Parts: sequence; structure tokens; C-alpha cells
Amino acid sequence: MARISLTPRRTLFFRVMEWYSKRTYGKVLDPGKALAHQPRVLWSDLRFEQSVAKWNKLDPDLKALAEMASAAAIGCAWCMDFGYWVSRERGMAREKLVDVPRWRDSDVYTELERDVMEYAEAMTATPPAVDDALAARLLSRLGEPAFVELTAMVAVENLRSRINAALGLTSQGFKDSCDLPPVGERRTTSAR
Repeated sequence: MARISLTPRRTLFFRVMEWYSKRTYGKVLDPGKALAHQPRVLWSDLRFEQSVAKWNKLDPDLKALAEMASAAAIGCAWCMDFGYWVSRERGMAREKLVDVPRWRDSDVYTELERDVMEYAEAMTATPPAVDDALAARLLSRLGEPAFVELTAMVAVENLRSRINAALGLTSQGFKDSCDLPPVGERRTTSAR
């Protein structure tokens, strides 16, 4: 249950955001409703997300797996739900999306995808637990521009997931369930 009202004042700005959200996603996104209580925060978030959407050096599937691995590590059901929907709309394999919270035990991922998810979890840990060997493998396989983008995307997803989880936002029904295992079963780091 959300810790903040999802019925902000219906300002002109909110109504425009609401119209765009309905047109684009079929419903008004709960994070937008929550952030609309502070219009400058919502405006800054929208501009930032528009800029992030233009990043294009990292493969979109790797980006999605990194985002979802980070969201799963944090426990953001809203981000898992929305991430699943966005990635399926883009054509990503369902099996890869469903197995993200249990990626270590799944056989649907390539070695590179596993490294990307391990990196996302290691970055998401507090404090970050990225090791030099993992970073070197990714850097050599992705190249510097994509590696920087991967790092930035994980940081962006940490911002999104931590805001949404702290505000108590849960699955909005983009997917039937978010498939998050109970908190005690999530891992944030692993030995290779």
C-alpha cells in the first residue's frame, strides 16, 4: 500500500502528465501521481527520464536486465512490474524477464547477461561490492561507452526503485505478478 496519497492536486501540469501517461501506457503511472505532490520533483524527473531514454550505447536487452536485477535486489515490485511490461512490449523473451529474480539458478542467460546482472546487484549493494575482475570482463566485452552507460543505468534504476519502494508503490498490474521472492531469499552479491 502506498505511503503517500496517489491523488495529488489536479493542476494543469498534473492533468497534462496524466493525459500523456494514459496515452502512452494505458494508465496513469503511480510514481507520477506520487511525485506530483511536489511538481518541481515531478518536472525534474520527467526531464531526466527523457534524457535517459536517449542513451543508446548499451544493448536494450542488457539494459533491461540490469535495471530489473537492480529493482529485484532493492525489492521494488512496481519497477519489476513495469520493467517486465516495457521489455515485453519491446519484444524481449518472457523467460529472461521472469527469471531475473532467480537469474543465478536459471539457464536462459548468456555469460554476458549474467555478468551484467551480477554487476547490477553488486552496484546496488550498500556499500557497492563491484570487484575489479567483473568490471574488467564487462569493460572488455562492452567497450567504454556501453560500460559507462550500464553503470549509469544501474544508478538510475537505484534512484527509481528506492523512491518507489520507500513510497510504498507496488505492482500496478502491467504484469500479473512481479515474481519477487521473499526478502530473505534475495541475494545482493555472489562469489564467482
